[in-house]
Amino acid sequence: MMTGQRRQFILGLAMAAVASAASALPSAAPIAARHSDRTVVLTDANVVAIDGGAPIRNAVVVITGGRIVAVGPAGSTAIPADADTISMGGKWLIPGLMNMHVHFGLKLPGAEGAALANETDPQMALRMASNARRSLLSGVTTVRLIGEEHGVDFAVRRAIEKGEIIGPRIKTAGEIIVPTGGHGFLEADGPYALAHAVRAQIKQGADWIKIAISGGIADTHGSIAAAPMTDAELSTLIEVAHRNGIKVSAHNGSPIAAKQSLAMGIDCFEHGYHLTDENLKEMKAKGVWLVPTIVVSQAGAREFYKKIGSPDWYLDRVDSTGKDHWAMLQKAIRLGVNIALGTDQFPFEPNGGTTATVAEAELYVQAGMTPLQALQAATTQTARMLGIDKEVGRIQPGQYADIVAVDSDPTADISALRTISFVMKSGAVVRNDAR
Repeated sequence: MMTGQRRQFILGLAMAAVASAASALPSAAPIAARHSDRTVVLTDANVVAIDGGAPIRNAVVVITGGRIVAVGPAGSTAIPADADTISMGGKWLIPGLMNMHVHFGLKLPGAEGAALANETDPQMALRMASNARRSLLSGVTTVRLIGEEHGVDFAVRRAIEKGEIIGPRIKTAGEIIVPTGGHGFLEADGPYALAHAVRAQIKQGADWIKIAISGGIADTHGSIAAAPMTDAELSTLIEVAHRNGIKVSAHNGSPIAAKQSLAMGIDCFEHGYHLTDENLKEMKAKGVWLVPTIVVSQAGAREFYKKIGSPDWYLDRVDSTGKDHWAMLQKAIRLGVNIALGTDQFPFEPNGGTTATVAEAELYVQAGMTPLQALQAATTQTARMLGIDKEVGRIQPGQYADIVAVDSDPTADISALRTISFVMKSGAVVRNDAR
């Protein structure tokens, strides 16, 4: 087995290769810096009212050192004399989108997954770096990686933070921790072995801990309705994470496992396929988050599953889960459960004629959210869930200039998100279709 030190050395070589290749491309200029030190001003724009109310029309946004320093109407907002000015041509500005359920190293059952069965860590690093770049260019400026392998996510995050490759801000949970045979790869049994697994992920730099407390659609064994962890295992795992100031999110579709983990202080559920009214009401009362990933079980995902060659048994499980999943989401919205957008597909992945991220937001509206609520689920709510709402999630002074432009106001019609044509992260323009 490869030692940790050797693995990190090889990953370092792989990430260096990504940076070297990117620097040779004419389109790679934004990679050179994590943010622009110059003052950049966006003019002729409309700023969406992300917290409700009236938008700022004919707005000016002033950015210095990667952060927003002023936002206001053109007639009353001063433009520094030495600023680089970008006319937005009447576009609507929204905060950078956030996706809270991402696997840059995603492998699913099917022909494409089988082709990746013997993927090495350096190969995975290169693939994840490519997926990070494509995610950012699609308008997603922050992601939560919620289950990767072998510490490659930490290497990719470091490379992005150092400006060696282009990608979104990353919060990561490291590897998924599961009991033997569970829905994940980092297996441990018994309270103390699970406690060790938690501490090992935190040692590497995990921002969250991800566990699987039921089976999944992609599993060939186990039941989505099962609850395989004992009370002692689950309570110890959550306690150890919380003692280290780290929140715990659980892959879960099981009402029984939901009830068990809610009693022990779980912070978030992924998917929630079969959660009951009782589960959802308790989540609402305790402020527990739901990341629905509704796109994976609905019709728009068929394009993705066809592309990766998903087998019939997998598609059957998707279909059998989809109806309950949709009904659960509608109930969660009605009850006011905390919802943060996440897709469980690559953020840029085609889905229903748009990207998975945008399709997820559109499905929230179809399930009962207002367009503003759906946009907040991808911006202010996600920032709040991550505890970084003082840094990102709004276009206001003091926040990082993570900004996306669309053709019209998405708080009136969420499908405006289909028209993303400009992406800025920390004041650096990474995409501008007008140029």
